[in-house]
Amino acid sequence: MPTTSKINLRQSAFISQIISTVQTSLILANVGKHIDLQADEVAFFVSLLKEKKVKRKQHLLRENQVCLHSAFVNAGCLRGYTLDKNGYEHILQFAPPGWWIADMYSMLTRQPGELFIEALEDTEVLLLQVDDRDRLMQEVPKFERFFRIIIENSLVTFRQRLMENLGLPARERYLLFCKRYPTLIECLPQKQIAAYIGVTPEFLSKMRAEMLRKK
Repeated sequence: MPTTSKINLRQSAFISQIISTVQTSLILANVGKHIDLQADEVAFFVSLLKEKKVKRKQHLLRENQVCLHSAFVNAGCLRGYTLDKNGYEHILQFAPPGWWIADMYSMLTRQPGELFIEALEDTEVLLLQVDDRDRLMQEVPKFERFFRIIIENSLVTFRQRLMENLGLPARERYLLFCKRYPTLIECLPQKQIAAYIGVTPEFLSKMRAEMLRKK
């Protein structure tokens, strides 16, 4: 894969055509936080992305499926959750615009996973297949750094979530949710926030009311 940014007019037109067919500004800004790409590398990366629209309440992934792609949210919101043996939902992650989401365990082991990924509203995502990700890292080695950072951040986030649920009271878990997802505080249904912090919707409502009274 060439790494020079000196491309001719024909290549430039081809790159522009690829990029214009996919909503890429958000994902390229996300990638650009960690690595710098040349024009031809951008075109190659974008050519591997697949656009998908996910309707509200539609699942992008279900329990016992093998996760074969990472999803980057362009618009809307996804949630990743599991079900316990009693059928109760436990939300592990929300993915608003600008966030990646996948079942990391399933994707890395190529084994069926336990995660459900569902759209909370009509959502637009860019999908990167696992095989295309591997090809991307082979052709453009700097993407190894990018995906290493993504995986590390995911592992850190899930460890933090575990420690929060084990060691922090509900009020502190709620405040951390507000800090982590400031754009979702007002737009998410209360039952979704409650499932994320591990309380009932009724408890969350009372806690919020008490916090407002103390302001």
